[in-house]
Amino acid sequence: MKIVIDGFGGDNAPDEILKGAALAVRDLGIEVIVTGDVAVLEERMKALGVSKEGITFESAEGVITTEDSPKSVVKEKSNTSMGRAFYLLAEGKADAAISAGSTAAIVVGGTLIEKRIKGVKRTALVPLMPSSGGKRYAVIDGGANLDCRPEMLLQFAILGSCFMKTAYGIQNPRVGLLNIGSEDEKGRELEHETRKLLEKAPVNFVGYVEARDVPLGAVDVLVTDGFTGNVYLKACEGMGALMKDALKSIFYANLKTKIGALCVKSKLGDFLKQVDYREIGGSPLLGTAKPVFKAHGSSDAVAFFGAFRQAKAFVENNALVEMTNAIANLSIGEEIENG
Repeated sequence: MKIVIDGFGGDNAPDEILKGAALAVRDLGIEVIVTGDVAVLEERMKALGVSKEGITFESAEGVITTEDSPKSVVKEKSNTSMGRAFYLLAEGKADAAISAGSTAAIVVGGTLIEKRIKGVKRTALVPLMPSSGGKRYAVIDGGANLDCRPEMLLQFAILGSCFMKTAYGIQNPRVGLLNIGSEDEKGRELEHETRKLLEKAPVNFVGYVEARDVPLGAVDVLVTDGFTGNVYLKACEGMGALMKDALKSIFYANLKTKIGALCVKSKLGDFLKQVDYREIGGSPLLGTAKPVFKAHGSSDAVAFFGAFRQAKAFVENNALVEMTNAIANLSIGEEIENG
């Protein structure tokens, strides 16, 4: 299996990308293509003392920045490190693509270069978040589509359900619609109309769910529009950072608390690992015809390794086949219903 990665996307490029790629080759048994300035990549590889075994470089010029138009990745900046990665995937020279660069450019590039699964209206970012019992749940959409229609959220629910089933082995993922209350009358017209569609959809829809119940294990797939989803994610990240700081101040307050910290070191480590975004690695852009993953902008080698691991599992478990079939069946059902 070959996975291509944007060698200059993210805050810590290219060093952490190269180290993460080497880890992935060694531990996952994959081949990695890194795009970017080959001379710089070669020099950094030597300086870091990282093995080049299983890693090849693909020449690219420049980087897509957040100031650039996202659409530039398709034409005028198609030969940048991100653009070249996407075109290699489109040409069949890789099985999946990863970038920690501009989110908007990744969404546009993934949609216009890799194309969408037939019938999919919009692609969506799907961050994975920690929940009770060491489990994870998917948030769809995590920020790709600020304004959504009910039929888009219906497709998000199906794509997210397929993803959690194939990638995480959850046979009947619970799908919830994010709302300000669980009562029927709560929410906007978007939630009301979407609920009507989800109640008839081929997913395990459990109804409206409030934000406070999601981290406690209420659902496996949380469906919402990209604006609300991104606000929800940022709030969760902030609370996670607050909890880490609070735990640190508690356990390092004095000698007694430091001794207490030693007593719970193992369990505390497990908890911190669960809420560490690096363990997840990346968010898939669901709805594309080929696997595209968005890594966190501040990813280090561990996080990039996590992204490679996710991409490999996605390909091996034929997630795209499952999603393609599910969207096709939905379209057939809609045609029959509409006569």
